[in-house]
Amino acid sequence: MAKEFIDDTFMDGFKDGPHVTEVQTGLANQGLYGPDDYVLEGGREAEAQILTNNSIRIFDAVYVLQGRRDVIAANDYTDVSIDNGAQGLNRNDIIVRRYTKDESSEVESTEYAVIKGTAVSGTANDPAVRVGDIRGGATLHEMKLYRVRIEGLNIVAVEPLFQVLYNMSHIKELLSELNGKISGAAGQIVYCGLVNLLYNSSTDLQGVVNDAPDDIFDNLSNYAVLLTMRNVSGTPYNQVDRLTYEVRTSQRVLVIDGYGSGFVSNHVVSVSVIIVKKQ
Repeated sequence: MAKEFIDDTFMDGFKDGPHVTEVQTGLANQGLYGPDDYVLEGGREAEAQILTNNSIRIFDAVYVLQGRRDVIAANDYTDVSIDNGAQGLNRNDIIVRRYTKDESSEVESTEYAVIKGTAVSGTANDPAVRVGDIRGGATLHEMKLYRVRIEGLNIVAVEPLFQVLYNMSHIKELLSELNGKISGAAGQIVYCGLVNLLYNSSTDLQGVVNDAPDDIFDNLSNYAVLLTMRNVSGTPYNQVDRLTYEVRTSQRVLVIDGYGSGFVSNHVVSVSVIIVKKQ
């Protein structure tokens, strides 16, 4: 005879029957990973590949949507369809990982979806993505994965919009590397984040740190900026010869560049950025 389901607050203890709920697991994961949406480190991390101007392939990943884990098996992939572009017009589509919950059955599910933007003759804007509070009982939430930029009939870029969350082993390696780098720039770490460098030219990948400490734009000499590629194998990582940064005071943004050769429009490199305020 099936054991009665026991609801209890003590997740990691034996209760002589199933007792852990999906709500408890989601809340516990929020405490472990954070409250937002992430791709966990490992595998192909939702890598996108342009197949045609109407199809983009997304490879395996472990997603965390506000604490709910969503696992795509290793070496698996899904082909996502993109509607035709229009000659002379530009459009941005957003690929999302969509969470839904059936209000009557309370069954939860996830799927890929494309939020189609509006075609315009000038600069295209991103369409709105629906963000819900799963913890608060939302029945719909969309995690942004990629911006698909369409110019005329062609997909010209697929730009990642998600965060990759480091595992503890990688964090340990970064801390060890950081300790060596800051020996000559000891101080307080005031910013730590991940920036995706996107195609800028055949010799340059570029990204922007929009949320850098505001004081760096007025007192740059008080800060040290440390850059590390988060992967050192494969293309285009092995094409990057050097990483540099530029503080643009007028725009109040920190620009990161990866220089090399042979970059094409779908190349992306992830770089960890650490800003240290000198003592």
